[in-house]
Amino acid sequence: MDRLERLVNLVAALIEAPRPLRREEIRERVPGYAEEPAAFRRMFERDKETIRQMGIPLSVLTIDADSAESTEGYRILREQYELPDPGLHPDELAALHLAASAVEVGGAAPGTEALWKLGGGAAQRSAPPSVAIPGSDHLSVLFGAMAESRTVVFRYRGADRTVDPWRLSFHNGHWYLAGYDHSRSEERSFRLDRFETAPLATGPVGAFERPADSGRALPHPWELGDADDAVVEAHLLVDAGHAGWAIGEIGEAAVRERRPDGSIVFSLSVRNQDAFRSFVVGFLDHAEVLGPPELRAGIVQFLTTLVA
Repeated sequence: MDRLERLVNLVAALIEAPRPLRREEIRERVPGYAEEPAAFRRMFERDKETIRQMGIPLSVLTIDADSAESTEGYRILREQYELPDPGLHPDELAALHLAASAVEVGGAAPGTEALWKLGGGAAQRSAPPSVAIPGSDHLSVLFGAMAESRTVVFRYRGADRTVDPWRLSFHNGHWYLAGYDHSRSEERSFRLDRFETAPLATGPVGAFERPADSGRALPHPWELGDADDAVVEAHLLVDAGHAGWAIGEIGEAAVRERRPDGSIVFSLSVRNQDAFRSFVVGFLDHAEVLGPPELRAGIVQFLTTLVA
């Protein structure tokens, strides 16, 4: 018997068990384990870790707590394992079905089958997705922590971070986590591919409440970057013919000055200078970077190289 089959049997046994099972009972009920106690223990410890990494809630419970010979038992509680009915309306189910049909996240992230069941579709796609985006090994843990409002810990840029996860977003080829960073006492964003350790959900369920605007529109590309990257305040002049579109794209709050000829100066917080440069170049000769000098010089150098 291969390990995958043993894991499936183990999960089934722990779900169907009416009470927590001792290790000895698991060895008797689940085929594929070694008879020798030390070898069985090593195999079982590896299987437990694999089950937890898959996002399956394995509970370790005390058996006969009042007895002097109390021991640990293992069980997978259905109310924690099975997906509860979220009470979606028909139009919400239709939108979910459309999203599952059109977008594929690389890496076969856990939960795909559940999304299909909620969407009312078959378990297999009849046509390839319209969009495929890369996945991340960290997504399942972070999505779960967001759903349960549990704090996550991970190492990032050489420092241990404790973060209340508020939202996940995918932009410019990268996944980002935004949330409240306890070590910095403010909201920060983190690129998932730059995590130095796998995120771990810690603490109780419902440990924090996401702010009312946590689901707001995604940040602009030039605002995305590493949490500790320097932020530059850029001043961008857009001529009158493109000012209206720019306001719709950037936002009224970024307007710094309205000039008599109808042109507008915007003030933007730039963390990702490459993304900002791409945005500015899209205006062709209808926009000008006024400052700061080093940012303007970088745009000029890029355009000069491009022309050459």
